[in-house]
Amino acid sequence: MGNWTSSSLIPTPSTCADFKWNVTEQTATSARGSFSATCANDLKLTGTAQGSLTGSTIDWSAQGVASAPGISGCNITLKGTAEIGVTSIRVPYSGDTCLGKVSGVETLRR
Repeated sequence: MGNWTSSSLIPTPSTCADFKWNVTEQTATSARGSFSATCANDLKLTGTAQGSLTGSTIDWSAQGVASAPGISGCNITLKGTAEIGVTSIRVPYSGDTCLGKVSGVETLRR
């Protein structure tokens, strides 16, 4: 539960950065909450994410909308399998935005 953020702030052309995850619901086998991130061309993502917990991994997906100068309300989807560490969560992701595909790996910390 709680807020998790990544330390990378500047995305490259096919990545996203500045991930912020706020886990608001958690059970022994699932978690859900809100997220935001910034992708190339100042594309700002906001939405919801949910995942299934199995041991130290989370199979997750996220949906939301993105906006940028001259662009509003475009749909986005992301997914991946995160790895829970002692003080961090490694989050590989891939997905689609209105400006194209994105993929990468972010490390989130409290």
